[in-house]
Amino acid sequence: MSDTTPVTAAEIERRTIRRTELIPDKSAFVDTCLPECAGKENYALIGPGVSENPDQVVPVTDPHGFNLGVAAMPNGITNSLHMHFTAEVFSCFSGEWLFRWGVDGSEGEAVVRAGDVITMPTWMFRGFTNIGADDGWMFSSLGMDETGGVVWAPSVLTAAAERGSFLSADNRLVLGKPGEPPTDVRLMTPMPEEEIAKLPPVSAQQMRDRLTTPEDLRWSSTPFLDADLPGGGAELALVVGYGITEDRNQAPRVHNPHGFSLAWLRATPGQGMSRHRHDAAQVLIVKDGHWRVTMNREEPVSTELGPYDCLSVPAGAWRELENIGDGSGQLVVMTEGDGRVLLDWDEEVRAAALAKGAAYDANGYLAPAALVGAVS
Repeated sequence: MSDTTPVTAAEIERRTIRRTELIPDKSAFVDTCLPECAGKENYALIGPGVSENPDQVVPVTDPHGFNLGVAAMPNGITNSLHMHFTAEVFSCFSGEWLFRWGVDGSEGEAVVRAGDVITMPTWMFRGFTNIGADDGWMFSSLGMDETGGVVWAPSVLTAAAERGSFLSADNRLVLGKPGEPPTDVRLMTPMPEEEIAKLPPVSAQQMRDRLTTPEDLRWSSTPFLDADLPGGGAELALVVGYGITEDRNQAPRVHNPHGFSLAWLRATPGQGMSRHRHDAAQVLIVKDGHWRVTMNREEPVSTELGPYDCLSVPAGAWRELENIGDGSGQLVVMTEGDGRVLLDWDEEVRAAALAKGAAYDANGYLAPAALVGAVS
């Protein structure tokens, strides 16, 4: 990997997305006019996502190979039935949510709670309601930089039109008179019934296989070269894709291509990941704890992250992660691409690991140095 341009203090601050600074959009979609949807908040964090509001604020617009947003809704509020052409993964941080799928929502249901991750099949109508007692918060990850927008269930477009909310053919929200479609703009047409009939059914068991609860996680205590080094020691649990693991025995719960991988990472105070880099864009999303991320080998710059904060890490940048809180911390790691991402560790990290007997096999996975002929 060639040397990269250092990240400046201004750049790391630009890429730090703090929960306290987010600006909600309460009219991001055509269904926000419906009584059951009133009060839902949407946030676009990285990339425009599938918002139908051209005025939505997007903190980070750099291409990552995926989009990241937030669905935040009070108790009892619903996100209407819709589908996407690319992957949609929800990482639930708070609330209790009832997901339903099928063009009329009757094909199946699943309950998602804090700590769960659910990935929805493409080309499947889905919607969800916050059935918890409190406000709910889910990070929403969408595959690809260009997602193709939202396809709403025909019943949603009809109900919205009756209240004067329409959708243009290029996925822009258009307001007009109730029941009177505007004539000066080409409108989105509902998905034909014959095409809906071709959509494959999704069983409750198929969806359960795409739901990862905390109990489903399989943590590796040796996912990285620095597992036994000071400043290292983070544990990793794969959810979608192989991503950044260096443990040959780890396998993700969900394998099909999403355009990104997603994993949970946890560490105790003082632990984390030593200095490394790789060729993929990456986003860190803090679930709990207090973390410091430091970039660059020389002239280091740092940012500190708390719960619900995010950081966009550019491809190729040197980075170190450290839990600087009082207790165990956990975060979601999203990494660009569908294949394995090979880590390039700082030469001091490689030397220290080799001195402790850690090296790589020919497949790029961790192995005892003595078995693969590596010597210090």
